[in-house]
Amino acid sequence: MKPLPDMQPPLSSSVLRRRLWLLALAVLAVIALAIGWTATPLREWLDVDVVVSGLQRFGESFGPVAATFGFALAMTLAVPLTFLTLVALVAFGPWAGFACAMVGALLGAAASYGIGAFLGHEVLLRLAGPRINMLSQRMARRGLVAVILVRLVPVAPFAVINMVAGASHIRLRDLVLGTAIGMTPGTLAMMLFVDQITEALRRPTPLTFALLGGTVLLIGAGAWGLQRWLRSVDR
Repeated sequence: MKPLPDMQPPLSSSVLRRRLWLLALAVLAVIALAIGWTATPLREWLDVDVVVSGLQRFGESFGPVAATFGFALAMTLAVPLTFLTLVALVAFGPWAGFACAMVGALLGAAASYGIGAFLGHEVLLRLAGPRINMLSQRMARRGLVAVILVRLVPVAPFAVINMVAGASHIRLRDLVLGTAIGMTPGTLAMMLFVDQITEALRRPTPLTFALLGGTVLLIGAGAWGLQRWLRSVDR
């Protein structure tokens, strides 16, 4: 559990409410960006070939470390994690791309978590009711497992989950470790089948849409299971 800092005077109610509004606006902005990247003209910016060539040029000019930080920044701006992972694998090759995607995702998770912690944690402690705080504390006791589950089953945009975790009692250590564990299987699978996935994105076939539909069903089933687990935590 993240303790309330005792070295600083408590914030006034007006400051807390202002932070609450800022956190709500930040979450809504991230959700709007996540929708925009997939359902508005913004998606034209996410052309695989264009982004891959741009990332390669960026890596050649500034080095892979800078490219990794760029990956992390894109994470905080709600660019889809799966798309960015695919781009990193194509642009830098399997192992370097895997490292770029994993490190970039962890940095992006920590950054979004910090935003949520700064804007929302004391708000939760001071303004939320005892039931919400108790649920948050129970979740924190299973924080590592909870983070692994939401990484395996992407039920919400990556940055939103991180902000909510920062505002809750979940520790940064659990978020980072859970993200690493939960992301590894899917990232390794993408690394093994990156050529097939890229070809399917460039030239979609009926099988591509069938696999996409199956993936959506699996995510829906995972979300249902996660919801049942959260209800059991709330008891």
